Amino acid sequence: MFKRQKKLSLNLKILRLFFITPLLVSIPFSSFIGDAKASLEFQWDQNTPFKKLKWFQKEPVKSMRNKIYFFLRRYDRKAELLKIDLVVPKTFKSTLKTKNIRFCKAEVGGFEGRTKCLEDVPADIEIQSEDVEIKNKETTIRRILIYPYKPLPRSKDTYAIVLKAINPRRSGLYQFHSYVQYAGEESSRYLGSWTIVID
Repeated sequence: MFKRQKKLSLNLKILRLFFITPLLVSIPFSSFIGDAKASLEFQWDQNTPFKKLKWFQKEPVKSMRNKIYFFLRRYDRKAELLKIDLVVPKTFKSTLKTKNIRFCKAEVGGFEGRTKCLEDVPADIEIQSEDVEIKNKETTIRRILIYPYKPLPRSKDTYAIVLKAINPRRSGLYQFHSYVQYAGEESSRYLGSWTIVID
């Protein structure tokens, strides 16, 4: 009977060890969670028809000069592209100039290299503002229209719209939407969205 109690007592100690050890190990790391900068992209409604597109920015701090790469990867494009329409969110309050917008063949950075333009793609770039009524309120929508001189091929290359701008004064999530016109089609269709984070 004494052996049985001793064995039961030992089993309880082992069980406690298994339950308490993970808790004790995680406590020192919990204080660093606030400083961690994960490269995750959050979209507030995962059930919406929005498709996430890859992006990269040099400076995520509000009111700072920034360079944002909006990538068009090979599996984002279904056919040759004739036109790209980038819709800028109304809340992204920054002056846009065509001289600060590039369209190029790009390399997505990683452990071995940095994100950069490899070569410019000849294209006409326009900034268009139009007044639209949404839910009985008049608002101005800004678009960046890109017309490549030649149809953009459906190749293995990655392309990017590179925007140089001063970040808005307010931090938050800014969702840019992209519409494209494929070769053989008369109208544009939704391609995807980039959700830029400004701290």
